[in-house]
Amino acid sequence: MNNKQFLLKTRPIGSPNQDNWDFVETSVPEVGDNQVMIKVLYISLDPAMRGWMNDGKSYIEPVQIGAVMRASTVGRIVASRHPKFVVGDYVYGHCGVQEYAVVGVEGLHKIDPTLAPLERYLGVLGMPGMTAYFGLLDTGLPQAGETVVVSGAAGAVGSVVGQIAKIKGCNVIGIAGGAEKCQYLVDELGFDGAIDYKTENVKKALRQLAPKGVDVYFDNVGGEILDDVLTQIRMRARIVVCGAISQYNNTTPVKGPSNYLSLLVNRARMEGIVVFDNVANYGKAAAEMATWIAEGKLKAKEHVVEGIEKFPDTLMMLFKGENMGKLVLKVASE
Repeated sequence: MNNKQFLLKTRPIGSPNQDNWDFVETSVPEVGDNQVMIKVLYISLDPAMRGWMNDGKSYIEPVQIGAVMRASTVGRIVASRHPKFVVGDYVYGHCGVQEYAVVGVEGLHKIDPTLAPLERYLGVLGMPGMTAYFGLLDTGLPQAGETVVVSGAAGAVGSVVGQIAKIKGCNVIGIAGGAEKCQYLVDELGFDGAIDYKTENVKKALRQLAPKGVDVYFDNVGGEILDDVLTQIRMRARIVVCGAISQYNNTTPVKGPSNYLSLLVNRARMEGIVVFDNVANYGKAAAEMATWIAEGKLKAKEHVVEGIEKFPDTLMMLFKGENMGKLVLKVASE
């Protein structure tokens, strides 16, 4: 049996491109003791993947040159030599950008395809949903009546952050790129307001939409938008640093916030989050979010692109702001 894979060929300088990958076809290895073979059905595309390609200290080891590109996946077990996983089981794991994976069962989680579409386990019920849930609730600590602002608001994480904040009784403002995305946030997801950073002055728009200031800012983009929001924060505000997608492809040093003294003046707190810190509580979060989905309080949207060979171009959609909701690559039919 042959297996198509994307291997990291070179480390990118600036934006990744086709030259950073080797698209190869190899034989699938035999399944060893306590291993399973997974047919990958869906691959999650996340901004964090750009950081994993760099050779430097981070919260996780970089992808090595010549290795299969790391990615979260959903798939079906097609061979097993482990008693707790049988052929036909659907699982979430980190199987990488490839058609088949022979792996140990550590880090594999069984999922139920009858409860939600498989791609949803890479979005609201997967790592982006967990990031939104724990980042907002445990670090942002939103209280009913407070104003929550989220950047990258139409993306996989930001769209869930805003909806959870609404569930908790907050006034929610989303920052996104383009009129279509902003309309989606307000009309479909129930945000109280939206700012199109491509056509509006973010600082001015924030003053209009949040005249009393910002209590919680969930930051997915960094850069100038972070600086703008810092000028509008209230006393004891919480800034949750989830990502800085505006900076990931820089060829110059990452731009830090020049307005950071606003943290001092307002006795505010800025704290980074990494979703893997909450693995022990994923089940609790998924159960609560599944209930919200069933009650119609939490909506999910996946942007699915089909074909593993499209991986490099599809990944770049994240950095061009071309996806609406969770970006997923469909590898194969069930």
